[in-house]
Amino acid sequence: MDIKSLSELEDEFIGKKGTPRRDEYEKELADLMIGCQLKNARIKLDLTQEQLAERVNKKRAFISRIENDGSNLTIKTLRDIVERGLGGKLRIEVQI
Repeated sequence: MDIKSLSELEDEFIGKKGTPRRDEYEKELADLMIGCQLKNARIKLDLTQEQLAERVNKKRAFISRIENDGSNLTIKTLRDIVERGLGGKLRIEVQI
């Protein structure tokens, strides 16, 4: 049996790093990870989506969409959710 790593499978089925299809995949994955991190932090703090939404003056459905998708989120809104809603600090890293 030929066992492949996740990286090898990504290269084979999505494309090698640097290709347009792989770049898009990695962007979508990063968006999903932001949503997962926000959801995990909310759960760790024992907050409901409704409670978090109230803290940042948004609707529960907005929080749900962010947690399940994470895309189309402004830095201002992300900072507001992290800092005001969850009591944390937002750190953004730029890689070149």
